[in-house]
Amino acid sequence: MLKPLFGSVNRERVLIFILARGEAYAREVAAYFDVALLGVQRQMEGLEAGGVLYSRQVGRTRLYGFNPRYAFLPELKELLKKALTFYPDEEKERLIMARKRPRRKDKPF
Repeated sequence: MLKPLFGSVNRERVLIFILARGEAYAREVAAYFDVALLGVQRQMEGLEAGGVLYSRQVGRTRLYGFNPRYAFLPELKELLKKALTFYPDEEKERLIMARKRPRRKDKPF
């Protein structure tokens, strides 16, 4: 939906995912949208270079989130929230539901 504005569908996906979950790492975004990891990584690196995102290392994982010092952050978030309202309800619920706890060791699949 925002591809003409952002220039890339992966850039839109990265921003929407981070809006919904607060922080994200590249493999998580790529797996969620079933796209190539390299494309997502490049978009995240480009957004970080532009000051839109920040990153931090957590172990061997690089987490990305919105840079609170970015001048147009409130406007960007409002635009993304508006775009999210046009997503199907199932997709919105799936985006927002983030399961971070590990599975119980003996739990059946």
